[in-house]
Amino acid sequence: MEALSFQTLLQLPSAPRKTLSYVEKDQSKNNVTKNLHERVLSSTAKRLPRRLFLQYIGFCPVLFSNPVFAAPMPEMKEPEIIRTVKLPSGVRVQEIVEGQGPVAREGDLVEINYVCRRTNGYFVHSTVDQFSGESAPVILPLDEKQIIEGLKEVLVGMKTGGKRRALIPPYVGYTNENLKPIPEEFGPRRSLLSHVNEPLIFEVQLLKVL
Repeated sequence: MEALSFQTLLQLPSAPRKTLSYVEKDQSKNNVTKNLHERVLSSTAKRLPRRLFLQYIGFCPVLFSNPVFAAPMPEMKEPEIIRTVKLPSGVRVQEIVEGQGPVAREGDLVEINYVCRRTNGYFVHSTVDQFSGESAPVILPLDEKQIIEGLKEVLVGMKTGGKRRALIPPYVGYTNENLKPIPEEFGPRRSLLSHVNEPLIFEVQLLKVL
């Protein structure tokens, strides 16, 4: 057979090319994408165990089986307030725990733990360490010449083992720097005295009547 020259080949008629419409092009592209996606999933399913495959596609049974995620977290509740009283001096007292022991009376010596805060919740001073929980109770005379008047009013009539929270206005609070309770350390003492012109919140627990 005689070989055709290069020039002759160029002159031979060729099969007509099919021009794809926009819709056909889009469908063709979608088919390619779909086939590729199916091939990836099938190959992944063959290579991966079922548990890992489920995690791969976004299902994580740990979130539903773990009780931390399945059950709602319990709410932290404040101690129930037995009653709230406003004294004639303007001191507001909340009875948190009533107590069962002897009653403190004016002139008694009492041993207490307390926490002092500003009205915005800012910590000022306490006989209980915030981190270790260790306490260093103080002994106070229920005498308004030695103790702040508002705190004396809170403690008088309180039963041993009881706990009260009080809002003490400044005019029955630290009217002079010698009134107790006051920290001995310079830093805490200075911090407390810097807030004497504002109401203070005391949370007091009566440990003993001496």
